[in-house]
Amino acid sequence: MTEYLSVTTLTKYIKYKFDQDPHLQSVLIKGELSNFKKHSSGHLYFNVKDKESVISAMMFKGNASKLGFEPKEGDEVLLEARVSVYERRGNYQIYVNKMQLDGIGNLYQKLEELKKKLTKEGYFDSSVKKPISKFPKRIAVLTASTGAAIRDIHSTINSRYPLVEQIHISTLVQGTQAKQDIIEKIEHADTLDVDTIIVGRGGGSIEDLWNFNEEEVVKAIYSCNTPIISAVGHETDFTLSDFVADVRAATPTQAAVIATPDQYELMQQIKQYQFSLTRFIKQYIEQQKKQLNHLNSYYKFKQPSLLYDQQIQKRDDLEKQLKQLMSTYLEKHTQNLKLLKQHFNLKTLNNNISQDKMHVSQYRERMTQAITNELSKLQTDLKNKIENLNNLSPTNTMLRGYAIVNKDDKVVTSTHDITENDTITLTMKDGNVDATVKKVRCNDE
Repeated sequence: MTEYLSVTTLTKYIKYKFDQDPHLQSVLIKGELSNFKKHSSGHLYFNVKDKESVISAMMFKGNASKLGFEPKEGDEVLLEARVSVYERRGNYQIYVNKMQLDGIGNLYQKLEELKKKLTKEGYFDSSVKKPISKFPKRIAVLTASTGAAIRDIHSTINSRYPLVEQIHISTLVQGTQAKQDIIEKIEHADTLDVDTIIVGRGGGSIEDLWNFNEEEVVKAIYSCNTPIISAVGHETDFTLSDFVADVRAATPTQAAVIATPDQYELMQQIKQYQFSLTRFIKQYIEQQKKQLNHLNSYYKFKQPSLLYDQQIQKRDDLEKQLKQLMSTYLEKHTQNLKLLKQHFNLKTLNNNISQDKMHVSQYRERMTQAITNELSKLQTDLKNKIENLNNLSPTNTMLRGYAIVNKDDKVVTSTHDITENDTITLTMKDGNVDATVKKVRCNDE
């Protein structure tokens, strides 16, 4: 009997064949992402297609977390994957290990990575942006010497604000040498004492505009002390120079508009200010006239004496009060002076001085006598102490027939310190005697 295979058995066999084929374990595929979905688990599900075919694909969360960009529908990508069979649906698919953008996509990926890095380092912070001068005297324009960009900027500035001086600095805006040239021209323009710098060029592909995405150019713009307007490409083009510049203009023409005021708008403003000022002056004069007429009709101005009659009377009252106060003040101090004279009577003062002199003389005599008695007492005490010291001195002792015994330059005070045959020295009142000990006798023996 013929044996029929189940669908599961056949599918497992085909999967086994795929998994065992070494050529299918790591394949490199180029294609476009379609039907892209990111599951809540973090896994990515999508199709990879070209003009003729479509392959189902998935990427596990662990590999997806290592991507340096956010995949999206329509991205051209380069894949490294493993080919296998999904048993449940019975179709083959690829399991992607690595993914990167293809061609231009790599540039966009590099641009996003550099943008994130510079944003984190603070190069794009709005807090460091410098204001653009409203009424500039000099503007430096950094762009190619030929082309629509320089023509648009010059013509726009001339029509809007012809008073400003334009300094055109021919700059390379494309090619391998452009990056360094842009940096040097920005640094040079920063030394020219201009109010604003415009850095710009016409539109182009991302490759054409790439010099304005270079990290060194971004840092040169950031370090510039003069406000910079970036006008690179068309309205839909964005470069890192736009983010770091103080102002981003969608086009070179708009950069010229941002950098200068419009002379026609200024004239309209001046006329408006003139009209407002004239109206204000007229209103002010009219108001002052009304106030003057009001003052002119005031009754006191018709009889000027009314203005000072009250003041004259007030002055007289104040003068009277002042005289009274002065009289009272003088009388009071005169009385005080009399009291002081009585208190400080000259005769009484002389008597007091004489008595004080007498007391001082008495105190001096007492002090002198006390000091004399104290000195006499101290001299007597000193004499007694000197006599006592003299009686107790070794010299006086030796005068009475005593001698000092020395052994080895030390005074001997006991027989226990001497033995037979020791050499000793006897110090007497009139000299020394060297002797040898024949016998030692102690009192306790």
